[in-house]
Amino acid sequence: MKKILYIDMDNVLVDFKSGIERVPECIKNMYMDDGSEVHKPQFDDIPGIFSLMDPMEGAIESVKKLTEKYDVYILSTAPWGNPTAWADKLQWIKLYFNEPGREEKDNVLYKRLILSHHKNLCRQEGAYLIDDRPTHGAAEFGNHWIHFGSQRFPDWKSVVEYLMSQETV
Repeated sequence: MKKILYIDMDNVLVDFKSGIERVPECIKNMYMDDGSEVHKPQFDDIPGIFSLMDPMEGAIESVKKLTEKYDVYILSTAPWGNPTAWADKLQWIKLYFNEPGREEKDNVLYKRLILSHHKNLCRQEGAYLIDDRPTHGAAEFGNHWIHFGSQRFPDWKSVVEYLMSQETV
């Protein structure tokens, strides 16, 4: 039986900056904090922004490699104020992980997307969580939290090397 591995999307699988770069300036200005006392929505509240993002370097190949050893799920948070984000994240997975010529149900991440603002609730089932931030319960994974982008895990190569060296039992 494979151990469960959860992977965050934003700034782990998905390059968030690449989506922001594709948003017209006039729309970005509507979502940019201007320092006033009135709180403006953030860039992640821009409708459709999550469908505009590129994969992080090495992410797609790394996830496919890790599915050889782990039971992989995407565990991500979608902004509460951006209802398109929920659908955009699913469409992004389909775009980058559905392989031509294969039935959708045979792809590595078919029906493996979990959206939650409480990632710590998945801790009991999951052996590892790869996430770039400690928020939404990620830090509560303790030693099982792989802090993507940190000095120890700066990129996908370091994450894959570490996880492939771990015991499976």
